[in-house]
Amino acid sequence: MRKANTSRLAATGLGLGVWLALVAPAAVGAAPRPAPHPAPARFVAHALPPDLATPAQARPPAAVQARLNELGVQREFRYAQVESQPSAWDLFWARFWRQVARWLSSRSYQGFWKWVLYALFIGAAVFIVLKLLQVDLTAAFGRAPRRAALDYDTAAENIHELDFATRLREAEDTGNYRLALRLGYLELLKKLTDQGLIDWQPDKTNHAYLRELADRRPAARAPFGELTRQFEYVWYGELALPAAGYRQARAAQQQLGQQLSPASRRAAA
Repeated sequence: MRKANTSRLAATGLGLGVWLALVAPAAVGAAPRPAPHPAPARFVAHALPPDLATPAQARPPAAVQARLNELGVQREFRYAQVESQPSAWDLFWARFWRQVARWLSSRSYQGFWKWVLYALFIGAAVFIVLKLLQVDLTAAFGRAPRRAALDYDTAAENIHELDFATRLREAEDTGNYRLALRLGYLELLKKLTDQGLIDWQPDKTNHAYLRELADRRPAARAPFGELTRQFEYVWYGELALPAAGYRQARAAQQQLGQQLSPASRRAAA
């Protein structure tokens, strides 16, 4: 019995010696390790708790469909695409410009008609510039008055030397209303010159007198311009003026002369 205990103690001591021989050197030679850093905390989104105070009310499908049908009947919720139909006028212009484009791309336009179109554009531009400058186109391009039929020499006329009362009476008595209209217009120019409203010169145009009068009496520009247009239309156009038309034009000439007279201006003031 004692022998068995002795053997057990010897075996236990031998095992403890072996463990110390294996573990003790490793434990003594190992360096201390630093403590690991704690992992950063992560943001975790938490869901909101459900709203249990207000119970959800789901509409039945029949009620939803009825509401949709009710809204669909209203005009504000009708989203229909309206297709506009072109009018006859739109179709005409579309066809017209299509023909113009076809003509411009044709061989005939690239030859002769191209230069004709350029000439028309240049002529229209020159005409507009001359009208803006108030050039007397009637006197420049119109036919000269047929002086053989008139007992009157327009080349030697001087408004300061003419006896307008006698000349006007002779022209009216013979029915020469075209000449009478010219004499009445010249008489009006003399009145405007005597009042210092225009500066009459034999080589000036009627439109030059119109600009001078407009600068000094702006209100008289329109009536004097109309009388000038009537005179040039009848005189340079060599038109026969009827008695009724002459009386109306003559009355307008006399009325403008009276309105611009010094006595009329003093009365208006």
